[in-house]
Amino acid sequence: MDQKPGNRGEVRDFLTSRRARITPAQAGLPTSARRRVAGLRREEVAVLAGVSTEWYTRLEKGHIGGVSEDVLDAVARALRLDEDERAHLFDLARSSRHARRAPTPRGEAEVPPRVQWLLDSMTKSSAFVRDGRTDIVACNALARSLLAPVLGSAAADRQGRPNLARYIFLDPGAREFFVDWDAAGGATVALLRAETGREPHDRSLRTLVGELTTRSAEFRDRWAAHDVLMRHDGVKRLRHPDVGHLELTFQSLDLHVSDRAVHDLVVYTAEPGTASEDRLELLAIWAATRSRAAQHAHRSPGPGPPPPDA
Repeated sequence: MDQKPGNRGEVRDFLTSRRARITPAQAGLPTSARRRVAGLRREEVAVLAGVSTEWYTRLEKGHIGGVSEDVLDAVARALRLDEDERAHLFDLARSSRHARRAPTPRGEAEVPPRVQWLLDSMTKSSAFVRDGRTDIVACNALARSLLAPVLGSAAADRQGRPNLARYIFLDPGAREFFVDWDAAGGATVALLRAETGREPHDRSLRTLVGELTTRSAEFRDRWAAHDVLMRHDGVKRLRHPDVGHLELTFQSLDLHVSDRAVHDLVVYTAEPGTASEDRLELLAIWAATRSRAAQHAHRSPGPGPPPPDA
């Protein structure tokens, strides 16, 4: 990850990658056979955004901290940024404005008991809380059963917190567990890239990205694409070691656990009347049985002293 003042390298690479993917024809500009750059030229983006070429060139070099929201909007439209990419651009500008201030370290936000109560009340759905680094910080009983390969992975665990990105890219079993491994990997990298825009001074995040970049060529290639994703939903297909194939819908929702941290509440459920619903219900029964057994073991007194000799 770039460490230049104001995160200029991150700004430069993001804008350059977005510019490179747009053709003149897509932007409604004249085309010519003699082009030495992929996508649009800087001067073409400047025309589309209504700014000078010199000004846009300076912006693309990372000087984004003092740029107004109206100009950022114009650049976002010129580059055809989607909602998540636009939010990422604004996050980069915000972090650049505060770059000269001493950054406030972001500690580990504790999940309030009320959040765990919420998770535990969801008995027919798998629900867990994920932070911006893709650490799994809390889950309900069904999620512990559904995500057993992740939670039990030595590659995924770091300091007591299983991490989805580490599991996906460092545990060979992830390709068996996630049927659509490419989609899972791409979404996970895009989530981490978005988090770097929100929290560029997060040391744990930088360490994670550095480790994955060093150890995984697949992660390294995806990271270089500068794709971003804030929240996502859809269908997840899993190959569970106990119940087999599962096709589940999932939804992630913002969950504010402190003044600083915003986590995701991720819920997996199955379409009613499907085989996946039956298999998920079977996992739920097993999860509830294990949970009751654990509670009973915790509450039961020990065997006590042996009876006196007769």
